[in-house]
Amino acid sequence: MSKPLSDHDRKKQISVKGLAGVENVGDLKKNFNRHLHFTLVKDRNVSTKRDYYFALAHTVRDHLVGRWLRTQQSYYEKDPKRVYYLSLEFYMGRTLQNTMVNLALENACDEAMYQLGLDMEELQEMEEDAGLGNGGLGRLAACFLDSMASLGLAAYGYGIRYEFGIFNQKISNGWQVEEADDWLRYGNPWEKARPEYMRPVHFYGRTEHHPDGVKWVDTQVVLALPYDTPVPGYRNNMVNTMRLWSAKAPCDFNLKDFNVGGYIQAVLDRNLAENISRVLYPNDNFFEGKELRLKQEYFVVAATLQDIIRRFKASKFGSRDIVRTDFSTLPDKVAIQLNDTHPALAIPELMRVLVDKEKLPWDKAWDICVKTCAYTNHTVLPEALERWPIDLFQTLLPRHLEIIFEINRRHLERVSSIYPGDMDRLRRMSLIEEGGQKKVNMAHMCIVGSHAVNGVARIHSDILKATVFKDFYEMDPHKFQNKTNGITPRRWLVMCNPGLAEVIAEKIGEDFIRDLVQLKKLRDFVNDEAFIRDIAKVKQENKMKFAALLEEHYKVKINPNSMFDIQVKRIHEYKRQLLNCLHIITFYNRIKKEPNKQWTPRTIMIGGKAAPGYHTAKMIIRLITAIGEVANNDPVVGDRLKVIFLENYRVTLAEKAVPAADLSEQISTAGTEASGTGNMKFMLNGALTIGTMDGANVEMAEEAGEGNIFIFGMRVEDVDAMDAKGYNASEYYNRIPELKQAIDQIAGGFFSPKQPDLFKDIVNMLMHHDRFKVFADYEDYIKCQEKVSALYKKPKEWTKKAILNIAGSGKFSSDRTISQYAREIWGVEPTLEKLAPPDDMK
Repeated sequence: MSKPLSDHDRKKQISVKGLAGVENVGDLKKNFNRHLHFTLVKDRNVSTKRDYYFALAHTVRDHLVGRWLRTQQSYYEKDPKRVYYLSLEFYMGRTLQNTMVNLALENACDEAMYQLGLDMEELQEMEEDAGLGNGGLGRLAACFLDSMASLGLAAYGYGIRYEFGIFNQKISNGWQVEEADDWLRYGNPWEKARPEYMRPVHFYGRTEHHPDGVKWVDTQVVLALPYDTPVPGYRNNMVNTMRLWSAKAPCDFNLKDFNVGGYIQAVLDRNLAENISRVLYPNDNFFEGKELRLKQEYFVVAATLQDIIRRFKASKFGSRDIVRTDFSTLPDKVAIQLNDTHPALAIPELMRVLVDKEKLPWDKAWDICVKTCAYTNHTVLPEALERWPIDLFQTLLPRHLEIIFEINRRHLERVSSIYPGDMDRLRRMSLIEEGGQKKVNMAHMCIVGSHAVNGVARIHSDILKATVFKDFYEMDPHKFQNKTNGITPRRWLVMCNPGLAEVIAEKIGEDFIRDLVQLKKLRDFVNDEAFIRDIAKVKQENKMKFAALLEEHYKVKINPNSMFDIQVKRIHEYKRQLLNCLHIITFYNRIKKEPNKQWTPRTIMIGGKAAPGYHTAKMIIRLITAIGEVANNDPVVGDRLKVIFLENYRVTLAEKAVPAADLSEQISTAGTEASGTGNMKFMLNGALTIGTMDGANVEMAEEAGEGNIFIFGMRVEDVDAMDAKGYNASEYYNRIPELKQAIDQIAGGFFSPKQPDLFKDIVNMLMHHDRFKVFADYEDYIKCQEKVSALYKKPKEWTKKAILNIAGSGKFSSDRTISQYAREIWGVEPTLEKLAPPDDMK
């Protein structure tokens, strides 16, 4: 029996990681030592692990620079239509390994570090996550950047460089505790400040109406300082740019009005202006109407539009002469995609620039605006829709409010002409919601001001047309599209699961990494004994590795042969982590009742952050940890059930959990999860899904075959019918003994003996005002979980279904999603052509 290969030796054999040429390795070592010495000013004998990480990061970054400059130069020369993806969130995670993968440098770097006596995995663990997002919406933006670069689009991601990203989550005595994410503490080797492109952004003030137009005067100015991060395409030598704005006070801030507080106070008050880019708002699917948040939204939009228009006006590379003055060609050269309504102010701001600054007539400006902008909707939950009070607008952005009123006046005029006398429709479709205090409905503004509106999964897009935006769809059906979300197979397969990528490449070659539908070819091998064995082996290795990490962190012994049952996502009532909890309790009670039965062992992991102000979500975390305390310490249960709350779930933890999962939990109430993208990551990595017919689960079932995914629960139609007749939780509670037992245990303090009424709020919610109908799906969920357990007892059949899931996951590449945006919304053509490699690395 030959001894198993070390991680290092195994990596050397993996072709998808690029070839480690001798010259390449030598150059890398030389450059690594140069950066250690000259960039970090360190000697080998006083260097820390962090120094080595920074030296490696700078070494890899060197390989980006030539490609980056060349790519941007080619855009100036060819002057293609440019795509601007505007988002308040970019949830990027770590950059080092992703860059090595996309540049085919991974094996060479690994070998170079090995020869220098360093372990690359240890160095990678030194990098901080760029956690500039909350969840799906922000991670989608990151996947889109990867795909846009890999498809050769002249695209830019624009957002905010938050000094503090999503908080770090600590679990203390079972409770979530937040701590600030000081991710820039040691510096960020991947960004380059661009002070030469600093832009002023105006707030407050008042408007003056003159015969020659409108002026916005007496404003407060904040400067927007851009930081550029390179975004490499997959092995095509293209490098696009993510530009994030940071707020700076101008030098004369608070000094020009020689305020009585004096010079020292004036300088200290600069912080007030610079607070705009201080911190990411930590709400997922919830709108909090705070002035600072509206400032952030306008800040990113105003700075970005100045950049877009400067670039539109400038001529070819190397020249600053203003050549374009005819704005009618703007939609031929610029596409602006609004990632949810957060950057909606791009619409009135573009109108302000075109009408007030460039002196275009309103109708001409409006036509340009609509042809340029497009809007992606991410949720139908009413509490998530942005509605800004008019008085806040009046104070902060008085000119924009005037423009919104004028957009609305003309919009309602059009509605009236199409539906004369329909006053109720006018009220429903207005951009201004009357009532207690008047509010601007930002979604309505986005629909009216865009030429395309899309949902993010087929069922979601259908719901938009049938309910939330029904009136708008009836009036302008041509605007509404679907663009089902996707994930990048570079990060979510090649990088996080190289073992699986290699087993696949051995069968069908490497082209699937660029063209994921090729995974369909794996269906031919579903009965290939060796292939089944290889897939199962990779999964087992991933589980062992993750189990080791968990045992170290949680001091819980994990049975690596147990089913790894994982639900990771933000904690929210609609995602129904509580339904998962009810299954755990039911499974626990069944083991206790029949301890000698052959139960399928499970390690159930739930992870995710709760918004700091969301009381119910924080209580849900406390319940999960409480259930774990009981189950994990019950000797009767033993290793047949372990419950772990995964602390501080983030991109980097997802990269470790996803490849190790057997079962993926996607159990939102039908009609509430717009798409989901975690579901796609698990599918691509060979987990089976238990889920409702919601979001992209519907399309996943279609692609994998309904028999290869565990679907349960109410469909959207059933939920609608139940809303009409009324949902009565106590009916289920009284009819289903195991449900009653579980609820009584939660309510009676079985899981919180020291505080018997700890969970009374959760029980009260479930019994009396559960918007998401947890009990209505309980029975079917439990039955479905029994089928899951039965199948897991037949490893070969389970693995065959896993293979069919991998084979069916090709549709869910963000390359497919972005190709559809490009052709059907932006009017640009993706390409798989490569740019010539730069020769400046010699």
